[in-house]
Amino acid sequence: MTNLTAGTIVAARQLGAGSLRCLGTAAVCILLAAALPSCTGGDGNSAWEERLREVEEETRTLDARVQELEGSISNLESLVPVKEQWSRDKDGPPSVPEDAALEWIARVAEDSGGEVHFIEHAEREDRTVLVAPLEFVEGETPLIVSLHGYGGNSADHAAYLPLHERASTDGFGLLLPNGTFDAEGNRSWNPTDRCCQYGKTGEDDVSYLRDLVTSVREVWDFGAVYFFGYSNGGFMSYHIACKGLPGLRAVASLAGTSYVDDSSCEDAQPVSVLHIHGTADHVILFEGDEGETVQEGGEPAFYAGAHDMMRRWSRRAGCEWSEHAQPYGVFDLDRYVPGSETHAFRLEAGCAEGIEIELWKGEGSSHAPDYGDSFIGALVDWLLSQEQLPDSAG
Repeated sequence: MTNLTAGTIVAARQLGAGSLRCLGTAAVCILLAAALPSCTGGDGNSAWEERLREVEEETRTLDARVQELEGSISNLESLVPVKEQWSRDKDGPPSVPEDAALEWIARVAEDSGGEVHFIEHAEREDRTVLVAPLEFVEGETPLIVSLHGYGGNSADHAAYLPLHERASTDGFGLLLPNGTFDAEGNRSWNPTDRCCQYGKTGEDDVSYLRDLVTSVREVWDFGAVYFFGYSNGGFMSYHIACKGLPGLRAVASLAGTSYVDDSSCEDAQPVSVLHIHGTADHVILFEGDEGETVQEGGEPAFYAGAHDMMRRWSRRAGCEWSEHAQPYGVFDLDRYVPGSETHAFRLEAGCAEGIEIELWKGEGSSHAPDYGDSFIGALVDWLLSQEQLPDSAG
């Protein structure tokens, strides 16, 4: 275990226009990545410029963000050097340059009405951004910890899924940690007790994240804690739920599951779970990879499918998940998929008091859906609705 003290927390600094310009351009490219063949620009290609205009017109909630940043990207040639700095996030969109990442988060969070603080860790060089709401209620204001995917960082995660925009309006704190670099130079989380397969460094990320939350709560008396993660960050959120954390109410995972070997989770206490997964996800398959690997000389199955995750956490809550349940609602959340694609399922009864087990199944959604304000609002609303700590969790 590493130790943190209140003295490790330093104030956010003022930012220059240059950092915003660099990160603003990257953010637009992240959000348009799946709609455009590539985010290169700057070559005078009129077809590319026409496609950009079409996407801006078609994407309703993106318009405001594009207008806010259009002064920074009016010269398309500026996209070329920015793209050369990107590292491809194997879980989804390209990464924001590391050197300006924290500055960009601080700037956009403050612009959204949040109060930004940097948290330092005694054994890691990275600073972690905490966005606190302007109105804070001691012992009641909740804390959401949001985890990026493999190869990404906290900045591109915030650009892709801007929970910080809701921090002050919805009254919660937001913690945006960074994973460590693996053997290939990609940031990642280690959601396992094992060391060190698949290039993992063997970092004890459970202890690290527990320490960050403890350090924050020593200065700000936050109430309930919620974890949300994308892809590798979703795996890590489930692993936190397995290992436990004081005050943890719920976890939500987008395009991330857990390993088939569930032995490290045998003593897990029940928590509310929201699993969000697209049926067209070809990186982390909706059905899991269990059926692909049982061949002579092949690798053992690696990760579980969406319904298996629902069964696991339902049983921990004393209830039983059915794959044949009918959705209670169908919603239009993914702008890449025409119509209402997200089918929402939940157990209506039978679970331990205070526990909800829910699945949002994106019919036709990929590993990196194009989610906007509707999704962010629905996600935050679901997390913050999980207020009651189940009796069995202590």
